[in-house]
Amino acid sequence: MPHEKPPGSAEEQLSIVDALITQPFPEEKGRSKTEHGWGGPGYHIAVLRASQDFWEDRSPEIVEPAVQELEVDLAAVAEALTERWGSPATVDLWQYLGFDDPDYPDVEVPEPLCSLSSLAVNMLVWPVPATGRWLGLTIGQGDRELPFELLAAVGEESSLPR
Repeated sequence: MPHEKPPGSAEEQLSIVDALITQPFPEEKGRSKTEHGWGGPGYHIAVLRASQDFWEDRSPEIVEPAVQELEVDLAAVAEALTERWGSPATVDLWQYLGFDDPDYPDVEVPEPLCSLSSLAVNMLVWPVPATGRWLGLTIGQGDRELPFELLAAVGEESSLPR
């Protein structure tokens, strides 16, 4: 989804995370109230930071430093959240990939897990105390030419597997 240029500092990224946690979920799928994300019934997803795109050059010399920068940001935000709520769990998103295919009519994958599974391999997840919600962080990419993105997701507690 197109979006404004996301903020860069960990403090700015944490302020977006805090806003996502408290915002009501949209009644319909679409853009969130923040300029950095989208959501729908029961979820929000926001881009905390994006790398450059890779239309012109996808060489390892270009891609690897871009991903490393996002990994540094992810580590900083994860450290702050771990101080608040303790160690995160890791959720494997690959297990949800492909279940939005019409060949699997009996399998319903809740959002935002369905959307995130097409962007990332796994995510760090914290239950958010006293909210009935969870918060996830991951780095994902929609396609090889598109930017890598540091993503924050908030979902209803019931959307995570037990």
